[in-house]
Amino acid sequence: MSHVAARATPRAAWAVLGAAAFIYFVAIVQRTSLGIAGVEALDRFGVEAIGLSMLSVVQISVYASLQLPAGALLDRLGPRRMLVIGSLIMGTGQLTLAFADTIWLALLARVLIGAGDAPIFVAATRLVSEWFPPRRAPLMVQILGMLGQVGQIASAIPVAWLLHQSGWNAAFSILAALGLAAAAMSLWQIRMPPVDHAHHAVPSVAGAQGEVAPAGPPTPSHSASAHSPGTHSADAPASIRDAIRPPGVRLGFWTHWTGLFSANTVALLWGVPFFVQGQGLSTAEASGLLTLLVITNIASAPIIGTLTARHPLRRSWLSLGAATATAIAWATVLIPSGPRPMWQLAALIVVLGAGGPASLIGMDYARTFGLRGRLGTATGFANIGGFAATVLSVALVGAVLQVVSPGTSEYTLDDYRIALTAMAVPWVIGVAGILRSRRRTRALMASDGVVIPSLRQALREGRRL
Repeated sequence: MSHVAARATPRAAWAVLGAAAFIYFVAIVQRTSLGIAGVEALDRFGVEAIGLSMLSVVQISVYASLQLPAGALLDRLGPRRMLVIGSLIMGTGQLTLAFADTIWLALLARVLIGAGDAPIFVAATRLVSEWFPPRRAPLMVQILGMLGQVGQIASAIPVAWLLHQSGWNAAFSILAALGLAAAAMSLWQIRMPPVDHAHHAVPSVAGAQGEVAPAGPPTPSHSASAHSPGTHSADAPASIRDAIRPPGVRLGFWTHWTGLFSANTVALLWGVPFFVQGQGLSTAEASGLLTLLVITNIASAPIIGTLTARHPLRRSWLSLGAATATAIAWATVLIPSGPRPMWQLAALIVVLGAGGPASLIGMDYARTFGLRGRLGTATGFANIGGFAATVLSVALVGAVLQVVSPGTSEYTLDDYRIALTAMAVPWVIGVAGILRSRRRTRALMASDGVVIPSLRQALREGRRL
């Protein structure tokens, strides 16, 4: 097979991408369905803010804690089996939630949903890495995320409508049936490419030769050093510790951490209560804002994916820029004492929506710095970041609400202003993690012969950023 033919994307790749996007779409619906039912859950289970927080915290904690095992199993069992298993477990969790009448049964249901969700995205990302060439993979991952995130629209509009029209039992039973549909799609369409069509990422310390090295055969200065921690002998199996050791993989973790948690805190739990109880919006208006979150996510994904592919040496600036914009947007909403006009809340949501695609840059770091044969593990580790931060953020907001207004499930705008400010904690941790990991990654790249010029130098010399 010629070099051109080997790098061509077969039609089957698009079918697999479509099937993976549908499965991920269903997972997002399952994951975010509680966010639109937050007010109903307060009444159904008779809990206060900290109890409601626990429903999301437990789900996301299970999801995050299973990322490394899910990645390791993915490397062993392959994407098809993992997608089938994950979809069935999520469906079982939703069926349990449909008939749960106590907080303990609801917590069990969320454990199952988190466990089933764990392998979905990493398996779908692995498929993209196998079916599409390295230069196209960043954009394809963003498209996968974009299509999957439409599930939030389904949660914000159709599922919300179904919940209010048909009730809790019917709505979550239908969501359980969607899990079966996703499992069937996995069996029908998901498969790995033939060996001669696979497009594996090139493992390296120098940071993605497939992304940053010149076209043509790699030169010695761009090849991975045999002694570098980010490389591994093809003959020796890499351990989980080896897979997560490269600083570039850790940079992926902190990138995902920083970009995702703020939007997740709004979408998964605290957005609707904040908008309804704090800002005085109707449930329909709050759902509309969640829909805008997804629309922004979809609109910004191709832009960020294209920029990531074109400027691989500057990926971290995209992440830091999104983090800065998020902090400014929250400050403009939380500092003033009165309710904010709809346009300002919409502006906040637009900024948060762009954070989702910015977080997926972390998956690109995992793909380009991960070890061959352990890409699933590296991706799973990077994927822990955003959800670990979400657990911290959701729990902090709930705990602060409980402290400032104990003994009630009705909270004021001032209560929410204080509680949501707690998101500054994971923000600071994430930005510090990006800066530290980036410094280590660039030092390792420099030792391997890849020196990143400053922005001023690159612009002066007309280099590609």
